[in-house]
Amino acid sequence: MSGSKKTVLMIGGTGAQGAAVVKALSDDSAYEIRVLTRSAASPAAAELAALPDVTIMEGNPYEEATLQHAFDAVELAWVNTNGFAIGEKNEIYWGIRMYEIARSSGVSHFQWASLPYVSKLGDFDPKYRTGHMDGKGKVADYISAQPTSPMKWTILTSCMYMETLTELLAPRQSPEDPDLTVFAAPLGNGRPPLIYLADLGRYARWVFDNPGRSNGMNLMVATENIGWECLAKTFTEVTGKKAIYRDISLDELFTSGAFPFPDRKAELFRFLEQLEGGPSKGGLRSARRYPTNEDKNTK
Repeated sequence: MSGSKKTVLMIGGTGAQGAAVVKALSDDSAYEIRVLTRSAASPAAAELAALPDVTIMEGNPYEEATLQHAFDAVELAWVNTNGFAIGEKNEIYWGIRMYEIARSSGVSHFQWASLPYVSKLGDFDPKYRTGHMDGKGKVADYISAQPTSPMKWTILTSCMYMETLTELLAPRQSPEDPDLTVFAAPLGNGRPPLIYLADLGRYARWVFDNPGRSNGMNLMVATENIGWECLAKTFTEVTGKKAIYRDISLDELFTSGAFPFPDRKAELFRFLEQLEGGPSKGGLRSARRYPTNEDKNTK
């Protein structure tokens, strides 16, 4: 390994978000990247292993001995715990513990992949409680209370991936008119922030490339704030096909079969309700604004 290269430990590196970060870090051979994953034989791990300067390390990221070994002799760490898989309580514990182990291991810069702390933004009204987001937000609050030396820290707060527009958020053909494409979502006039995964990778790379600027920062990132009516109009402009935005209820979303987690209905409802009408009736948008490409272009 070249002495000029810093080694980055990636926890959660084989996921959609993590893979984008690995690709950004390996783009020009400036970093050595160590990806901790449960299965080195998985297709996702194999794809990353083919990239330059990437090493796959097999092990359970939610195990003390594995973490002690993984953090050994690395300068940088990017951490994204899987709250859907381990639950909010475990995510809070392991997020904090990973920070502690990184600190005791001599890591110079710790980057935590976070989401908005929705309950806190909603003044802890129970109707806004959203476990898979709150867990990350609580860890972010803990890290934000820590000193920025000797170990630097940065929170990278992101949002829903733009790629879900071809998956969970994909439009559907109207059953009444086969020539009509319907963009249906329970959003009203809301313009939620979405991020293109490649952009997320570039932001994470920027954090490590610019430690003097990113240290102690909660960097909230998005590619664009998108309204579904605009999506439908743009679709028509690009394809020449008819399209409309249909504002639907949450119940309609679940009965449509588009959402794969019916047991999370209440949790999703709380999040969407805050997005449209949370603090000061301005929703999440009023409480905290994400920077977008539009902002960058005006500076």
